[in-house]
Amino acid sequence: MIQIAAEPFAFSCPVKKLGLVVIDMQRDFVEPGGFGESLGNDVSRLQAIIPTVARLIAGFRNAGLPVLHTRECHRPDLSDLHPAKRDRGSPKLRIGEPGPMGRVLVAGEPGVEIVPELAPLPCETVIDKPGKGAFYATRFAEVLQARTLTHLVFAGVTTEVCVQTTMREANDRGYDCLLATDATESYFPEFKAAAIDMIVAQGGIVGWAAPTAAVLEAIDG
Repeated sequence: MIQIAAEPFAFSCPVKKLGLVVIDMQRDFVEPGGFGESLGNDVSRLQAIIPTVARLIAGFRNAGLPVLHTRECHRPDLSDLHPAKRDRGSPKLRIGEPGPMGRVLVAGEPGVEIVPELAPLPCETVIDKPGKGAFYATRFAEVLQARTLTHLVFAGVTTEVCVQTTMREANDRGYDCLLATDATESYFPEFKAAAIDMIVAQGGIVGWAAPTAAVLEAIDG
C-alpha cells in the first residue's frame, strides 16, 4: 500500500492497482489555431501544464504503472455526433468543419492528436471518446477491468468538463479517484477552482486532490 498526501485526507491504495488517466491533451484544445482558441479561449493556460503532465506520465512509466490517454473525437461521417453537442452556441468553427488542423474533432485529423510532448507509447491505451466522459460509447470500462485497476489518478483538460465528468463516472463505478491539481487546467481559472472544491467536498464526495509532487513521491517510494 502507498499513501499520497491529499485533500480531504490521505489517498491510500495498493500501488499495483493504480493507473494514470490523461484526459484530452490534444492539439485542438491546447495549441494556438485549434478548436479551443476558435471558441475565444486563451490556450496558453492549458499549454502551461504540459511539462507537469509530462513529469507525471514519466513517473508512472518509471514505476511500471499503466498510463491511459483519452481523445475527444468523432467518426468522419459524424454519425456519433448528436445535434445537442454540434449545434450549441455560435462558434467560429463547428465540430466536423475544416480548420487549421483539419476537420475539427474528427478522428484521424491532425488536431485530434495528443501534443507531441505527451505522446503515448505504442504499448499505452488511447481511448477515443465522442462525449465528455471517457466511459460513454467507449471500451474504457473493459480496459480498466482487464488491467484490474481500482484506483485512478487523473490529469488533463479541461478540469470542469471532461476531467470531472470522467472522475464522476469512475466514482459511480467503484473507482477511487485522485486529481493531480497542477496537471489539470481550465480556460477559466475560477471553473478549475470550483471543480476541485466540488470533488473534495463532503469528505471527498467525488474523490481526492493532490499536487503532482505528492503523487510522484508516493509512487517513487
